[in-house]
Amino acid sequence: MTSWRNISLWMDQLDEPLQARPSLQAELQADVAIIGAGYTGLWTAYYLKRQAPQLRVVVLEAETAGFGASGRNGGWLMGNILGEDRLLGGLPAEQRKAGFDLLHGIPDEVGAVLQREGIDCDYRKGGVLYCAARYPEQEVRQREWLRELHADGLSEQDYRWLSADELAQQLRLSNAYGAIYTPHCATIQPAKLVRGLARAVEALGVEIYEQSRVIDWQPGQVRTAQGHVRADWVVPAVEGYAASLPPLGRYQLPVQSLLVATEPLPEDVWAQIGLDRGQAFSESSRQVTYAQRSADDRLVFGARGGYRFGGQLRADFNLSMDERELRRYLFGELFPQLRNVRLSHAWGGNLGMSRNFHLHMLRDRKNGIALSGGYGGEGVGASNLGGRTLADLILGRETELTRQPWVLSDSNLKQLRGWEPEPCRWLGYNAIIRSFVHEDRVLANPHSAPWRRRLAQQVAGFMEGFMR
Repeated sequence: MTSWRNISLWMDQLDEPLQARPSLQAELQADVAIIGAGYTGLWTAYYLKRQAPQLRVVVLEAETAGFGASGRNGGWLMGNILGEDRLLGGLPAEQRKAGFDLLHGIPDEVGAVLQREGIDCDYRKGGVLYCAARYPEQEVRQREWLRELHADGLSEQDYRWLSADELAQQLRLSNAYGAIYTPHCATIQPAKLVRGLARAVEALGVEIYEQSRVIDWQPGQVRTAQGHVRADWVVPAVEGYAASLPPLGRYQLPVQSLLVATEPLPEDVWAQIGLDRGQAFSESSRQVTYAQRSADDRLVFGARGGYRFGGQLRADFNLSMDERELRRYLFGELFPQLRNVRLSHAWGGNLGMSRNFHLHMLRDRKNGIALSGGYGGEGVGASNLGGRTLADLILGRETELTRQPWVLSDSNLKQLRGWEPEPCRWLGYNAIIRSFVHEDRVLANPHSAPWRRRLAQQVAGFMEGFMR
């Protein structure tokens, strides 16, 4: 369908016909019913069938594989998860190291699957640069973060400071103060990954039904408009679309992130910028920016989007002129030579945020429910970890994956922290974002008075801490 191809640069680049698989038109009995053909659902199906080929695994997708965040994200395959410092920081040193090693291995694990299954998704493991670029306070904040990482037992091989001159060997930004570099990240073409993964699980015997929106789910059964699946296990792998499957919306709130892509840039422009081995980079504002150089030489640049009152999903991602121009302004501050470049694509997606601001993986053995979510925008890699973990939980295996602090191995949904009712959520979110925007405006202005700079940081820092 044309509408599916237009949802992002990544889907537009696919050279395959976007024809829907058959929808569910019958009553089925399965071992595992998975709701959602995005990364989490497909990775879970993949690892289940690899370890237990006899299982009947059924995946139900409302649109087509990759319609949600899996076909819209910024293409960072990170060896990190949201909130890892809080989750691992208090553990004994040996457990903490095992947890970090598990996370850092995510890009290599995905790379091994890509090779085994013959999935070409422009995988490049060039690491990520967290840059201090627009004002000196960013360097102070980044260096403090680096000290905390090293205090947790991570080494220079995991995270190290690059001076402005060292950063320039990889990426040349205007007014760069330096960066933290970690090798534990790859960049990918997200839609190629999710579509290739769908084909791989089908080859293993997984049944995928598209245009089969779930209208009701209960322990042991899932219903669509024209079909019904009974299963021993139900996996609601919906992340940012949790609001569409009550009561999940109380625990995973949809927020939006928005991206733009430039037209392909000539080689002489990239010679001025860098990023010649697939590195990802972020300018370390609290507004959260993220970018990569695509395989066809575009700058793909994203930044935090918004939250809709009542946790409503955003369906229309035709970005407004203001939404486009904010992202152009942000990357134009970093690369003045790109201020007037043509934008070829602009899009966005819904992602899931948990109230604890870290991911969760849960097994409710009594009701036969397993879920992984709350990735907070870091789901490309975290979903692979989630799929592996859910497979082990469903199969009753005790492994390094199931022993991690983000895993609630014998629990239920009520153990998750719920979001406050409206209007508290909307007021709180907007107050936090306004404080971040204000901080950026004050600190990016070199003529701001010192007391204004301190106050802006203190307010934004307090609001960021309040999120925790």
